[in-house]
Formats: sequence, structure tokens, C-alpha cells
Amino acid sequence: MLSTFLIALREGLEAALIVGILVAYLVKTGRNHLLAPLWLGVSVALLASLGLGGFLSFTSAELSARGEEFFAGTTSFLAVGFVTWMVFWMKRAARGLREELHGKVDSAVGTGSLAIAVTAFVAVVREGLETALFIYANFKTVGAASSATIGLVLGLALAVALGYLIYNRAVRINLGKFFQITGTALVVVAAGVLSYGIHEYQELGWLPGVDSFIWDVTSWMAKDSIVATVLAGSIGFDTTTSWLQFLVAGAYLGFVLWLYLRPARAPKKELISA
Repeated sequence: MLSTFLIALREGLEAALIVGILVAYLVKTGRNHLLAPLWLGVSVALLASLGLGGFLSFTSAELSARGEEFFAGTTSFLAVGFVTWMVFWMKRAARGLREELHGKVDSAVGTGSLAIAVTAFVAVVREGLETALFIYANFKTVGAASSATIGLVLGLALAVALGYLIYNRAVRINLGKFFQITGTALVVVAAGVLSYGIHEYQELGWLPGVDSFIWDVTSWMAKDSIVATVLAGSIGFDTTTSWLQFLVAGAYLGFVLWLYLRPARAPKKELISA
């Protein structure tokens, strides 16, 4: 529940802020007549995201046992890659995001309403597709669909509410700190998803060490117990974890967090020779 809540809150707020920036700029510049195509683009992006989620769930349900293991493992690796990229992209692009979106709107205005719809679609669909893929992979990791769904709904609802309040200047949030904290949490969740993907490939026989466990606590903690479910939903904990899962996920977690949290380097001053 916690992991899906964090994913939905973080990615949902990013999408809400992007939409808020686009809407505010059109209103500020007296282009209210372009709000309809903008919302059309946003709606199509949301439908595309829901479509991807439905496709992943339907495809997984129709596969054989080995096919499902391959599909779940592969989508887990893809989800980790996308989320890692997006976390670093937002860290780098956050400061100039408003100006970038304003520039895209200005360029699209001269082309027509369709260009505005496409601009909104492209800006939002990136967040939506990434969220759908990561949520699906996290659902497979957690296993408890009901609690994960509750976390997803609560996260999206809070993201929309915060986005609306920020747009109307009813609440102020240090977005830099917010994205840093939630980005760190997403990296932790991604490490659990990566571990799950490795486990699926081990079950297929494509990676070694499926029965070489660093821990097996099933004798005193059932896989479907409340504690195990909570830990799986927050950090991707599994009651049986192989050495390979532990080492690869641990290496990913340590390296990515080091890169993500290290202070940004100051730009080098250019030397001007006389």
C-alpha cells in the first residue's frame, strides 16, 4: 500500500503540476479558447495510461506460468529503468520546466488547436505511461492487490488535490524538497522491484542461485502475513531472498542513491587567456 501510494503521489503530482503550468500560462496570456484542446490532450494521455495498465494486466493473466514469469521479470526491469531515468530527469529539469513548457505552448499556438492538444498529450503521457508500468510491476512485487489498490487511489487523489491547491495558491510546498524525498523513496521501491525481477528470471533458470538464500524467514513469518505484506509494500521485502537478489538490489540502491543525493557540482569557470 505504501509503495503504490508513494508512486501515485509522486508521479500524479508531477503530472498535475505540468497541467497546472500549461493551464495557468494559457489563462495568463489570454488564450482561454485553447483550454479545450489542452484538456483533450490531457484526457487522451490519461486514457493511454489506463490502456497500458489494462494491457499489462490482461496479457499477464493470459500467459502460461513460464510466460508470466518472463513477462513479470521483463516489465520489472523496464519499470526500474524508466523510474530511475525519470527521477534523475526531474532533478535536472525541474528548475527550467516552466520555461520549457511555456516555450512549447508558444510554438504550438501558431500551428493551431491540434498542436496544443499534442503538446499537452506529450507532456502528460510520459508521466502516465511510466506510472502505469511501475504500478503494474509494484503490484506483482507486493502481491496484495487490495491494499495496493487503496494506496494507488489515495495517492492519486492526494496528488490531484495538492495540484489544485498549488494552482490556486492555497497551499505552498517546497517542491524541491518534496521531489528529493519522494525520489529517494521511489529508488528504494525500485530496488525491491528489481529484486523481484531477478527472482522471476531465476525461476525461469536464466539466472543462477534460485535456491541460494541469504535469508529464509518463512518458518516464523508467513509470506501472506500482515508484517510481510507491509514490508513488501514499502521496501519490496521478500521472506525468501537469494544472494543474487540481495547483492544486485543492494548495489543498485547504494549506487543510485549516491548519485541522486550527492550535491550538484558547481559549473567550472572558463579560463580566459589574455
